[in-house]
Amino acid sequence: MAKILAAVCRAFREPLSIEEIDIRAPEGREVEVSLAACAICASDLAFINGAWDTDLPMVFGHEAAGRITGLGPGVTGFSLGDPVIVTLIRSCSQCASCGSGRPVSCSDVPGVRPALTGPSGEPMGQGMATGAFAEKVVVDQSQIAKVPADMDLTVASLLSCGVITGIGAVVNSAGLRPGEDAVVIGAGGVGLNTVQGARIAGARRVVALDLSEAKLAAAREMGATDTVRADQGDPAAAVHQILGRGADAVFVTVGAPAVYESAIGHLAASGRLVAVGMPPAGAEIHYGPDLLAYYGQKIIGSRMGDTVLARDIPWLVDLYAQGRLELDALISKRWAFDEINAAIADTQSGSARRNVLVF
Repeated sequence: MAKILAAVCRAFREPLSIEEIDIRAPEGREVEVSLAACAICASDLAFINGAWDTDLPMVFGHEAAGRITGLGPGVTGFSLGDPVIVTLIRSCSQCASCGSGRPVSCSDVPGVRPALTGPSGEPMGQGMATGAFAEKVVVDQSQIAKVPADMDLTVASLLSCGVITGIGAVVNSAGLRPGEDAVVIGAGGVGLNTVQGARIAGARRVVALDLSEAKLAAAREMGATDTVRADQGDPAAAVHQILGRGADAVFVTVGAPAVYESAIGHLAASGRLVAVGMPPAGAEIHYGPDLLAYYGQKIIGSRMGDTVLARDIPWLVDLYAQGRLELDALISKRWAFDEINAAIADTQSGSARRNVLVF
């Protein structure tokens, strides 16, 4: 066991407590990664605020990057010192889903043996099988991907969730083709990357919707051709006027059920509604299946952008190196680890693109 500092959630909707806890050595296919940075994602905040059932105490955080400092005996393809991103995508690499290029839908996800122990010897959970609000993590080797040695790991951490979720929703889940039109509802961290994905995929028009002028301005920076205030007038009518028709793909990047209900009004015939944002557990929405069938429209769920780490991370790193993928401008502020509660509060205010903890 080694001693590390971690930000522990002991009660929902309460500040995290920074504690010294124990982390065991990696076993089997596991790796130990000493973290350089961890971004704060809306999913972490949802868990911390009790939106989804989970046992406490728990260490959340899942959008991270660092260097490998420990290897289990079953690890292949990685070495001590490798710079890597750390994700929540955990897969067996052997089942039918993994074999067909869908590791996010792995049907035989490796079990998680607790790696963290609290000050009183109690087992401590790793949120989303990661637990990256801590100085180190022990995760399955399927959860990491190498990045270049000269890449800023603070920037690289963004590739672990927000970037792959947004861009992957466009490229992998929706299969957006050059010349098609896209609507992105929500211009937060994931939404901005969805906008980038539509630009990279060659969309004719990319229309971003949000309640905030500042976020719409950020969407234009990332490649939105048009923006619409979602709380003014008739947003669907505005989208149809801009495009001359409905959109080929509408991406909902916020977890609000009411937004999902209205989003279908932006679609063209044969369009795809892509569900990216996660509503609270138990939320329900209602669509008329007769209209879906008549117009040939589709509803597609996109988990982590249907990402394949070994395929998509090298591609995205190369786009970044070429200047075709913006990462640096996504970081609102770098925070010291002991400022985590202030960073969370700032993220919850809705003004941040991405706040990143730096170890």
